[in-house]
Amino acid sequence: MPDIRTAKNVSVEQMEEGSYPSLAAAPFHPSESFPEQGHQTIASTPNSVYALVRNALAHIGLDAARFGTADWNPLGDLVKPGARIVLKPNWVLHRNQGEGGWECLITHPSVLRAVIDYAMLTKPTEILIGDAPLQGCDFPALLSLGYQKVFDYAVAAGAPLRVVDFRRTTLQRAGFGVDVREGVKPLSDYCTIDLAERSLLEPISADAKKFRVTMYDPRKMMENHRPGRHRYLVARDILQANLVINLPKLKTHKKSGITGALKNLVGINGNKDYLPHHRKGWPAVGGDNYPSFSVLKAMAEGVTDLANRHLHDKVFYRWCHRLVYALLVLDMKLGGSGDIEGSWHGNDTIWRTCLDLNRLLLYSDVEGLFHEQPQRACLTLIDAVVAGEGEGPLKPEPRRLGAIVGALNPAAADWISALLLGFEPRRIPIVSQAFMLQDMPLALFPSEFIDCRWNGCSVTAETLKQRMTSPFKASVGWRRHIEEGETPDEEAPLPKDLIQGHKTYDEFKQTHKKSRSQK
Repeated sequence: MPDIRTAKNVSVEQMEEGSYPSLAAAPFHPSESFPEQGHQTIASTPNSVYALVRNALAHIGLDAARFGTADWNPLGDLVKPGARIVLKPNWVLHRNQGEGGWECLITHPSVLRAVIDYAMLTKPTEILIGDAPLQGCDFPALLSLGYQKVFDYAVAAGAPLRVVDFRRTTLQRAGFGVDVREGVKPLSDYCTIDLAERSLLEPISADAKKFRVTMYDPRKMMENHRPGRHRYLVARDILQANLVINLPKLKTHKKSGITGALKNLVGINGNKDYLPHHRKGWPAVGGDNYPSFSVLKAMAEGVTDLANRHLHDKVFYRWCHRLVYALLVLDMKLGGSGDIEGSWHGNDTIWRTCLDLNRLLLYSDVEGLFHEQPQRACLTLIDAVVAGEGEGPLKPEPRRLGAIVGALNPAAADWISALLLGFEPRRIPIVSQAFMLQDMPLALFPSEFIDCRWNGCSVTAETLKQRMTSPFKASVGWRRHIEEGETPDEEAPLPKDLIQGHKTYDEFKQTHKKSRSQK
């Protein structure tokens, strides 16, 4: 099993005319014959996605010696026959909350179809496909977007396939309020893992009562995150996997700047009240919900907390949110952003939560115990055929890239993805900090050592930047901060508590060696 911490290869497969096949083409057969897939049904309409996924696997370097032959088995480099393989798409919601449509919102089913085919070449015991969408996601409606046809075809072809909704809490709009269902899955389906002082949240947890996540009671958050205790509720299906294939949708993100491989792992956790997303207040008072003091935003925060403490009182909850809406509309009319919940570049919480989850996936065994070496193989294939810009993750606008980004290392995949969006990765904490971790590191190489290949040809970061004719439109709270060439807003400097300057690879290795010897 390759060590993803040292895997520097990133493949960007891009077709200018690359687009998704129509839903009418489900289950999305390939539109050309590939020797490794044997006698397979060939689609009569174009399917460039299948070829993009195939080429991404090849140019990462998987089973390179046999590429182009009937024996090529790329995922066989990562797992042996009889393995359990988990596919983790981005299934955040069944519909775009804006007008951008669903193709820029979630991982396209044609991507899953190609990955399932290559997973089947390994002769697995099980292929599990799962995510923990937002509590308000209509899961059957989501599966109707071409996914169910893919899964039905795969099962009929002999795939040992299982589809799982990892959520323990779901929510439905009901009249004037919401209908909350808690504990829809037993706790035995999950493993509670405590990172304790090793959590990246520990340096900011002195005032832990400020931790928040949207639409959850903040009192429950305190039970799981406070000084010396940082617990996550990870699906056992994830921990039992021999290989986790991360299948994100590339989008801008209001809280984290971008969402790609690293951010996508919030979906391995069963309850969102284990996931701090921001902290109440503004930086001067130890918060990161919004940049500076605002009476209207402080009032909106207070009413939001009140509503989240009374989720089961449907009428009260709905009236609270109407008041919050009115306060934020007034804030906008008076020149404010009209947004709270940590939706800006000074959010110093969400990246810590996301990187914690990535470290758990890498170092935790089936029982949630930590080891020095990776416990399972991981692979990332990012769906950027149609990416999302603007107010992602829930209101993205479509922007065609025609690309699949492949890598073993998720931090390297996200670094290159940020460049494809026209953003400076060093200004995005979830990306930059992933290369700076000394304890339970995700990458044992600096970002400068990433080996990127564009359609099989070696390219530099500068070459990638030149390919972007114009940067993606960032979320409002990140605009004029992360775009390449912009002077960053200094109102919220990048976090200092974990940053280490590594000028050379040798210096980087020495830092890690020194860190380990001091433990």
